[in-house]
Amino acid sequence: MPRFLHVGCGRKRKHQTVRALAEAAWDEVTLDIDESVRPDIVDKLPDLSQVASDSFDAVYSAHNIEHLYPHDVPVALEAMRRVLKQDGFVILTCPDLQTIGERLAAGDLETALYKSRSGPVSPLDMLYGFRPSMRRGNLYMAHHTGFTLKTLAAACTEAGFAKFLGLRRPSTTAGFVR
Repeated sequence: MPRFLHVGCGRKRKHQTVRALAEAAWDEVTLDIDESVRPDIVDKLPDLSQVASDSFDAVYSAHNIEHLYPHDVPVALEAMRRVLKQDGFVILTCPDLQTIGERLAAGDLETALYKSRSGPVSPLDMLYGFRPSMRRGNLYMAHHTGFTLKTLAAACTEAGFAKFLGLRRPSTTAGFVR
């Protein structure tokens, strides 16, 4: 059975990832820095030191990479590549700075771009981190870097991934790398 590493899972599990990984054919291993969400592995980006090399068919990381400092991004991407089997792939999602920039240029900081399970998300939240969570003391939600589709592709290529396929959506950039 193929396995995927769910990095920064929080309280979400495989049925809340992407359709393909939610299939019964995939086995999920959860990883988070926060022990209270009961992950299979307590660890963090950028290094994934608790995860064996060449041990997963896929890595799923939704809205984690923007929480790293810029100098930690290459380390994190290389760690994701390290834990993948030879033919493995990564699915990354993160806020799209191009979309945010378009809204900022229009002078619109507060209007929600989309509604998450935790509430509306504005350009300001996408740029600096989800303010309601930070207000409650979860400073892991602060953003320290950001990407456009072009810069995410470059970061993945520089980290040694052989291929990058990506797309822009109105509120996020998603990347599929191999």
